[in-house]
Amino acid sequence: MFALTASVLRRGALRYRDSQCTMATIVSGNKTSQQVKERLKKELAEMKTQFPGFRPGLVVLQVGDRDDSNLYISMKLKAAAEIGINANHIRLPETATEDEVLQSIVAVNENPAVHGLIVQLPLDSIDPINTEKVTNAVAPEKDVDGLTSINAGKLSRGDLGDCFIPCTPNGCMELISQTGVSVMGKNAVVIGRSKIVGAPMHDLLLWNHATVTTCHSKTLDLAEHVGRADILVVGAGRAEMVKGEWVKEGAVVIDCGINHIPDRSKASGKRVVGDVHYSSAKERAGYITPVPGGVGPMTVAMLMKNTVESAKRFLQTYTPGKWNIVFTKKKPQEPQPSDAAISRSCQSKPVSQLAREVGLFSEEVETYSRSRARVRLDVLKRMKKQPDGKYVVVTGITSTPLGEGKRTTALGLAQAFGALLNINAFACVQEPSPGSCFGARGVAVGGGYSQIIPLEEVSLQPSGQNELISAASRVVMDTIKAHAHYETKLSEKALFDLLVPLKEGQRSVSPAQLSRLKKLGIEKSDPLTFTGTEIRRFVRLDIDLGTTTDSDSLENEIMAILSLSSSEEEMQQRLARIVVASNKSGEPVTSEDLNVSGPLAMLLKDALKPVLMQTVEGTPVFLHTSPLVDIAQGSPSILADKMALKMVGSKGFVVTESGHGANIGLETFFNIKCRYSGLQPDVVVMVATVRTLKMHGGAPPVQAGLPLPKEYSQENLEQLERGCCHLRRQVENAQAFGLPVIVAVNKFSSDTDAELELVCGQARQAGAFDAVKCTNWSKGGAGALALAEAVQRAAKLPGRFRFLYDSQIPAADKLRTVAQNMYGAKDIELSPKAKEKLALYTKQGFGNLPICIAKTHLSLSNEPMMKEEPPNLMLPITDIKANAGAGFLSCLINSTNTEMDDPMWPCFHGNNLYHDSK
Repeated sequence: MFALTASVLRRGALRYRDSQCTMATIVSGNKTSQQVKERLKKELAEMKTQFPGFRPGLVVLQVGDRDDSNLYISMKLKAAAEIGINANHIRLPETATEDEVLQSIVAVNENPAVHGLIVQLPLDSIDPINTEKVTNAVAPEKDVDGLTSINAGKLSRGDLGDCFIPCTPNGCMELISQTGVSVMGKNAVVIGRSKIVGAPMHDLLLWNHATVTTCHSKTLDLAEHVGRADILVVGAGRAEMVKGEWVKEGAVVIDCGINHIPDRSKASGKRVVGDVHYSSAKERAGYITPVPGGVGPMTVAMLMKNTVESAKRFLQTYTPGKWNIVFTKKKPQEPQPSDAAISRSCQSKPVSQLAREVGLFSEEVETYSRSRARVRLDVLKRMKKQPDGKYVVVTGITSTPLGEGKRTTALGLAQAFGALLNINAFACVQEPSPGSCFGARGVAVGGGYSQIIPLEEVSLQPSGQNELISAASRVVMDTIKAHAHYETKLSEKALFDLLVPLKEGQRSVSPAQLSRLKKLGIEKSDPLTFTGTEIRRFVRLDIDLGTTTDSDSLENEIMAILSLSSSEEEMQQRLARIVVASNKSGEPVTSEDLNVSGPLAMLLKDALKPVLMQTVEGTPVFLHTSPLVDIAQGSPSILADKMALKMVGSKGFVVTESGHGANIGLETFFNIKCRYSGLQPDVVVMVATVRTLKMHGGAPPVQAGLPLPKEYSQENLEQLERGCCHLRRQVENAQAFGLPVIVAVNKFSSDTDAELELVCGQARQAGAFDAVKCTNWSKGGAGALALAEAVQRAAKLPGRFRFLYDSQIPAADKLRTVAQNMYGAKDIELSPKAKEKLALYTKQGFGNLPICIAKTHLSLSNEPMMKEEPPNLMLPITDIKANAGAGFLSCLINSTNTEMDDPMWPCFHGNNLYHDSK
């Protein structure tokens, strides 16, 4: 008879005694694993208190559908749910290739919500897969199974605190600790040398100061080695190979084996046994684990423990929502080198590294050089539920031909947020085109220590969007000509055969053609059922070639569509609405009527992706859409802004730019771009310069590339104060939209302290939230620190954003509202042609579109040389064009002054960007 002498010894070990002999204490894996899980639950509760909403994430990746794998996975998922770990099961079919498995692993590696990744072995695929390559593809910091070579290497050299230990050996150590037997100084024998159990078990015992012998199938005198073991761990995979009489009296025996042997007494005809002959070994051992119920449950428990540990390490390294980005500290040189020299002195990060730093996955990034990459729109879908950051728009006062550094200030502000205030920050700017970057702006995007690098790539190697837009325009123009030509040459039946060709004995209409049929009131989709009249109405566009749009206008509208679209679907819808001509009845003919909107969308698909680059200091920048859209809203794309706002998170800042001055660029930014995007900016930054205000105060006109008149280098506070009246007007223009305005005074070397103080004081008197001096051209982000701090304060104010007009009011009233509120005009003056166009577009259903006034950016009026606010201005509107696809009416302003017709001197003369190239 056996007598139970104690209920629980040493945390879960049960010991049974006989009146004559002592049997081994049974070390229960079930009970110990439950204790481990209870501890993990408490740790997770504390973690959630400190980081609300945070949950460790675990992914189990399986290839195929093996029953044994399914059983193990269900155990892991059940344990994860019990503890509070967010576990997901990814099952790939048995047809999965090695590349597909690796792609899945990379996607999980890059997902910050996942902290543990298990690749369930074996990989049950009909295709050959290198298991070693697959397991090593798991990121070491997420390798909670501890199977990668990196984790194995760290374990073998004793870096136990800097690696993940394989779960089964880790569970064995936990069970040994339950016995209370110290490992230190003991003779330990490990039978088995697999990478999963034997080899890591040897390392664990060794680094816990045991004297370890590893035995295997080729070991001679195995029984003799076992007989000397104070601690015996068996993982050979052979049923009951270790006999009881081999075991040393009082030894700790850990049996890792799972084997099936025949047993007629069982319903299944077999039973599970370990690698140790349990019934005889328990009479000699001091402690022994049962099979089942020993090491097995501990393996799962240690997997959960590793996952929780991985999540803790993640939280120690990363702050939720904060990028792990490396900024480059540049020490400004004196005298300051050229933009080209500064760019060449900076070693930009590989764009793939930058993408990882700002939370992008590799599958979301399409690199096409070391420094540039297109970002796929999938990012917006993934981050759909993430809150937006703060939205800052940078505008300026009415500029001079010299440019005032608006883009440089935008980049410097983003640099100050990132490198100096440690806040996620993104800059969004337009991509330059060679025509504009060879002019007043020079070749850099930005300037000095606030520019995008490498300069050669950003300025001289365009991303290709302009070429795609030109190609799209040619497709439309060629299609118009072809359609008009063949309408006169072919019968309706022959034309129908061309438009709806017979394929494999059947005809079908495209989605664009189906839309045209509905517009014609033909509720049919089967071409075989069309009547002769319906075929004639369908194929005959009757284009009036005299009304065909010109290629330049078409390219401008396509660029505007890229800028104003929020998705591929929206882009295709806008492309379909482009009015390319009128028919002979005066009705609009669209690209959809031409059945060309689908090919256009396919052609422009890549152009819709923002381009990722970086500043001198390593701040991320999106470049998207080019100055072609200056006749529209003249700003970076909606997609670039939306993507950046999601990526920076709720505490981050996105700095975007608007074209030209506040009266033109900012007005269309708000009334067109924000109307379509649904985004509401938080702060307006208005860039001003002393030299521009002097010009508005009466100083002689200037031209890019020519020397400045002496009046600009001499202090003249009276003249400057007169020019500040213009600053006041532009501050009022920006305030009309209900947002706080901060004036950034871009400092030049010729500016005196008295001049700068005067401008800042005048700006505050005009109602600006604040006015600060900026030196980011010469100092980088440090020169915009005061501006960033002012923007931070202003962004905390409650939002009161409003549009200038309701889009449903008549177009003439919208024009009048903008003219009076932005330009100080008394009224508008519509030419007969403009009146005729306005009546036509209203009849065609375009009267509710927002309006874009295309006028000179060098003056509040229609006269480029007139710097003061003109009294009793009647704004002359000479023509109106409906950009139905882009979604606005473009209203052209007559400009009679010809003094500015001199060509601009190109800035590539004397620029060492070209002369120093090798």
